[in-house]
Amino acid sequence: MKYEASIDIEADAQEVWKVLTDVELWPEWTWSVARAKRLSNEPLGPGSTVLLKQPRLKETVWTITAFEAPLGFTWQDSHRGLVIVGSHRLEPRADGTTSVTLTVEQRGALAPVVRLFSARLIRRYLDLECRGLKDRVERIARPPYQPRIVVAAGQ
Repeated sequence: MKYEASIDIEADAQEVWKVLTDVELWPEWTWSVARAKRLSNEPLGPGSTVLLKQPRLKETVWTITAFEAPLGFTWQDSHRGLVIVGSHRLEPRADGTTSVTLTVEQRGALAPVVRLFSARLIRRYLDLECRGLKDRVERIARPPYQPRIVVAAGQ
């Protein structure tokens, strides 16, 4: 079974990529991740592993299987009878915005059973991640409000 969520972000792909690939900070911008820890020190890329703790789910180790900066990455978590593949795709647009698509796919003999218990939670987490990523990136990309102070002559 495959689940997908998309969102448009008012920032270029490079800005989105910076936030998306700083996986240890995900708990700061999405409620779907309680803790994230990179398990190696080398730059994020194929073979990199990340320990994720998500609410209501057990801790899992995700291994990056495909990495194409700044357009996306795919990672997976495997259990006996079940493989979960997560994909993060960025599509830069001519107007300087970026479309982001997140997918989760469950494969294997246990996928139909797991789907019965997890479909709603997966959809919710994908939605939280999309909205959280948008909020975080747009807050960073948008300069803070600077009030204009005018001093009247003679003061």
